[in-house]
Amino acid sequence: MKEIYLAGGCFWGAEHYFRNIEGVVDTEVGFANGDTPSPTYEQVYTDTTGYAETVRVIYNPDALPLDELLRDFFCAIDPLSVNKQGEDEGTRYRTGVYYSDPEDLAVARKVFDEVRESFGEPLAVELEPLRNFYQADGRHQDYLVKNPDGYCHLPLKIFRYPRLVSDLKHLLGDEPDFVARLSNTAALLKEKMGFFWTGFYLVGEADQSGTSGGHGHGGASADGKELILGPFQGSVACMRIGYGRGVCGTAWKEAHTVVVPDVEEFPGHIACSSLSKSEIVVPVFRGGEVIGVLDIDSDEVSTFDRVDAFWLERVVNVVRFPGDTM
Repeated sequence: MKEIYLAGGCFWGAEHYFRNIEGVVDTEVGFANGDTPSPTYEQVYTDTTGYAETVRVIYNPDALPLDELLRDFFCAIDPLSVNKQGEDEGTRYRTGVYYSDPEDLAVARKVFDEVRESFGEPLAVELEPLRNFYQADGRHQDYLVKNPDGYCHLPLKIFRYPRLVSDLKHLLGDEPDFVARLSNTAALLKEKMGFFWTGFYLVGEADQSGTSGGHGHGGASADGKELILGPFQGSVACMRIGYGRGVCGTAWKEAHTVVVPDVEEFPGHIACSSLSKSEIVVPVFRGGEVIGVLDIDSDEVSTFDRVDAFWLERVVNVVRFPGDTM
């Protein structure tokens, strides 16, 4: 087992998030890298002790490599915010990664560089060796387990996604049929997350009859290909979508996740359902090529954000067969 110390704002929600991630063996909340010996919660709360509310995460590196754990960490924080996470403000809520094993530094730096590049701005996240750590008293340990309705600065969905991914791994196992894997993935997403519409479109041969538009917006295609409706959960949907058309066709063409807060504002949006208000589409890769997309719609605007993008990309990675390459 290994350990890493992660400061992600209020440690109540941060601990609850980490304890739901597969490969995490144990968690403990406390105060790291401050100046006052054996501080109490009340002392740290004054922002005069130099400590950050921190979670000690004990994990199995064979099941959860450090780089993956750190990416999970960055998904749960605003890495550009200084001394503030959610509505919580103060130096005790600063973000940081504190390592006890010097060999972890190189891995952490690599992930920090990835995140910095994705945001295009310097990160407000400390990366330092652990100088000290003091355990918080018992009322703060497993706080949200003891107080399910207690305060948390994190969105509820961030606790559901890790459990969903774990459940999906066990559900799909080594099932060899790709359509079966897609079918149960769509069903589990609908069941666990309650999305309005969830399903897959797969790249296939374009309709050569000249009537593909009648199937639901065929139009332009790449190399004689279109997205064809696959396993899904929800209302009747478009059966074919052209390359670069709508949100799905755009995610296929650009080969990256597309998040749309309001579909009415997306150029060329294909209205398969008038009830769809926001959407996220995640490409499915095999051998470096996009072979399909995971399409999820909401009947409310601004449903999806980078948290959904991060975890739904994890879902797609589980759906792909072991050995498949991006």
